[in-house]
Amino acid sequence: MHFSKFSSEKAETRLDRRSFLRMNLFAAAALALPSSAMALVPDRKPEERVLTFYNTHTGERLKNAVYWSKGHYVRETLQDINHILRDFRQDEIKPIDPALLDLLHELRHELDLSATKPLHIISGYRSPATNQLLSRQSGGVAKRSLHMDGMAIDIRVPGLRTASLHRAAVGLNRGGVGLYENSSFVHLDIGPVRHW
Repeated sequence: MHFSKFSSEKAETRLDRRSFLRMNLFAAAALALPSSAMALVPDRKPEERVLTFYNTHTGERLKNAVYWSKGHYVRETLQDINHILRDFRQDEIKPIDPALLDLLHELRHELDLSATKPLHIISGYRSPATNQLLSRQSGGVAKRSLHMDGMAIDIRVPGLRTASLHRAAVGLNRGGVGLYENSSFVHLDIGPVRHW
């Protein structure tokens, strides 16, 4: 009786040792793997990227525009975005670089804005003619603006201080970010990283 009790305790001890050794073996194997393979939590990138726009010049709205879904840009939505971000003065449309939309999406997440909260468009695409006109009217407009390439946008977010919007955009450390406090908007572009 005493022997069987001893054997049982010894078996439990061996089992505990086996479990311990097995856990250490798994831990050692995990340390040998590249960090990307060690991720136990699934990638939480959204399956959809959504933006909502309001054009302050035309009064047009584009609500809950799913421009990227399941790993692909949605062509029809990109066309809708190109339209609302067009040069309204010349009624000229140019494709907006999807990387600019991704930057806006990232900014929306940084600010914890609902997908339904509209980004107010001050300026999207600018034709060379419009850019030249604005450049003559204001010293703050670059003669070779990235707006002409569909790579820049000027926005504001109602209810959010312009300085807060600027600070969040600068914090992303992507592209150009300009603060135009007197006109209550922030410039964003996907050119070299810089801010003013």
